[in-house]
Amino acid sequence: MSFRPKPQPGILDIEPYVPGESKAGSSRVIRLAANENPFGTSPKVRDAYCGTADMLHRYPDGGSLGLRRALATFHGIEDNRIVCGTGSDEIITILCKAFAGPGDEILYSEFGFLMYPLAALACGATPVKAREKDRCTDFAALLEAVTPKTRIVFLANPNNPTGYLVKKADVESFRKALREDIILVIDSAYAEYATDPDYSDGKDMVQAYENVVMLRTFSKAYGLSSLRIGWSYSSAYIADILNRIRGVFNINLPGQICAEAALADQDFIRMSVESNTAQRDLASKVLTDLGFTVYPSGGNFILFSLGSEARATQMLEALKAQGVLLRGMKAYGLPDCLRMTIGTSDDMQAVFAAVRLLV
Repeated sequence: MSFRPKPQPGILDIEPYVPGESKAGSSRVIRLAANENPFGTSPKVRDAYCGTADMLHRYPDGGSLGLRRALATFHGIEDNRIVCGTGSDEIITILCKAFAGPGDEILYSEFGFLMYPLAALACGATPVKAREKDRCTDFAALLEAVTPKTRIVFLANPNNPTGYLVKKADVESFRKALREDIILVIDSAYAEYATDPDYSDGKDMVQAYENVVMLRTFSKAYGLSSLRIGWSYSSAYIADILNRIRGVFNINLPGQICAEAALADQDFIRMSVESNTAQRDLASKVLTDLGFTVYPSGGNFILFSLGSEARATQMLEALKAQGVLLRGMKAYGLPDCLRMTIGTSDDMQAVFAAVRLLV
């Protein structure tokens, strides 16, 4: 028998993350499975990307200093407390690696982002789910699930895949109820789409508490999913620890330049958000009128229930055959549900027509 090296605890318990589908059985494909910006990215970003062609032999800035300074200026925060990563996924992973390990617990809401338990297992920690109520974040349940072993709590706001948005005051009350040695990570990947006046992305809480980390990304509203650029804002102490672990050249040169260009074009972001809000409201009404249970969303997607796993699977496959790609939710423990990214007006009208034929 040949020798097989033994991986660290937790590694073999990981079920690989399966992204949304990108191909369908039709000549025209409407991709609404991965929460991408249906308008692509800013024209200024495309110009910036082409401008990097003669620099591809150069190493990128290992500290993403230009991007961090641009983010600091735009958000009114300190650049030395920003850490850039290859998507917010990398920062989730290094947070777990830095602050948790075997014997520790990482807590998250029942229907939270799948990367949280994967990152916990990868560092040997135990992922712990707190139940939700009506597919909404339940802070009482989260507090009940806290034990002496809890090291990190992940809170996605708005949450993927449910879309649930937590009010600023509720997040702050939750932070106050947690032990000081527990890090609260506020994952605000969909912050640009959250138009509720009582919403906060978490910057204010980072300023008020040493043990809060905010995560943001350029993969959603900014349309840079393929370049994988995320960032965190935290205390200088936590930022220093994350910088010791992350890859030295983790953000490539085109990514840094394109992210700065994307940040500078807020007209594109406003257009994207306005369209998303209008089409999200319309989609919620149409699907509700068709008899589905639609959950309120603060992001660029909606979750809706078809009542049973069989019906959800049938709808998912039937739409795929027509070139419409939605996301099945079985991996999230929501087998009766589908998640639909909000597309352009034309996209949504085509989807509504396809769904009506199947009801």
